Amino acid sequence: MLPPQPDRRWTIAKQLGLNTAVVRFWNVEKWWEYETLMCITSRFTDHGFSLNVVEDRPPMEKTVLGEDGRDEEITTVKRLLRNMGRLGIDTYCWVWTENPLGVIRTSDSLPGRGDSQRIGYNHEWMERAPDHKAADITEAELWKNLQYFLDEIVPVAEEVGVNLALHPDDPPTSPVRGIPRIVKSVDDYRRILDMYDSPRHGLTFCQGNFAAMGANIPETIQEFGGRIHFVHFRDVEGDSRNFVETWHDEGPTDMKAAIEAYKNIGFDGPIRPDHVPRMIGESDREEAMSGYTDMGRLFAIGYMKGLIE
Repeated sequence: MLPPQPDRRWTIAKQLGLNTAVVRFWNVEKWWEYETLMCITSRFTDHGFSLNVVEDRPPMEKTVLGEDGRDEEITTVKRLLRNMGRLGIDTYCWVWTENPLGVIRTSDSLPGRGDSQRIGYNHEWMERAPDHKAADITEAELWKNLQYFLDEIVPVAEEVGVNLALHPDDPPTSPVRGIPRIVKSVDDYRRILDMYDSPRHGLTFCQGNFAAMGANIPETIQEFGGRIHFVHFRDVEGDSRNFVETWHDEGPTDMKAAIEAYKNIGFDGPIRPDHVPRMIGESDREEAMSGYTDMGRLFAIGYMKGLIE
C-alpha cells in the first residue's frame, strides 16, 4: 500500500521488484473525482507502477446508518467506480463499518520477538468506552441498509468492470461501542454474497480477520474461490475479542498452505502484506505508522515472494 505521491516507500517498492500498487488517499480532497484520480493514476504509471486497488472510500456514514443524504453518498461511490473503470483500476476495497469504528486497535506496543512492537486488540478496553452516537441502530437495519447499497452499486460495478472487495469488520466482533457489526464471520460473508449474486461482488480476504473469526484459512479460501478479489496477507494470535498481530512466519496459520490455496483457486489478483511489527529505530512519524513500518513490510514481502516461488 502506497501513498498517492512519490516518496521513499515508492523507491523501496521498486527496489523490491514490485510493479503494482494499492493506494490510500491520505489528505487528498475529493480524490474520487476524475481529474484527481487521473493525475494519481498517471503518476503511478510514470513511475513504473500499475495502480490496481483503491483501498479507501468516500464518506458513507449516512449510507451505513440509512440516514437522509445516503443517496448523495451513493452517487459519489458510483462516480468513483465509473472513474476507476475509465482509468483501468480493477478493484475497490471497501468496508461496511461506521466511522470512527473502522480498524480498531487498543495497543501498538505489545512486545514481540527481539523487543519488536506489535499491535493488538483487547475488547475489555473498548467496553469501557462511551457508546457511539448511533448506538441505537439494530443489526436488522444494518442488513437492510447494506441491501439498499448493494442494489445500487453492484450494477454499476458490473457495467464498468470493477471488482467490489468487501473487507471484514476489524476486529470481527459485535457490538463495538454499542453498534452491531455484520461483517464478522464466514456465515456473514455467505449471506452477503448471496444478497447480490454477481462475480463483481466479492471480498477482501483479510487473513488476520478470518483467523480471528476462527476460520480454517485454506478451506475458506477454497470455499469463496473466485469471489476473492484482493488479499491482505497477515496473521494473528488469539480470537475476535483479544488478539495480537504476529510476524508472518510465527503465527498459528499455515501460510504456505494459504498460498497454495490461492494457487488452487486460480487467484491472480492483488495481494499485500498487512499490519507488521515495528522494529528497532522506526519512529512514529506518519510514514511509519503502526502496522505499516518499512522494515517489517520488507520482511513480509520477501517472505511472501519466497512462498510464492
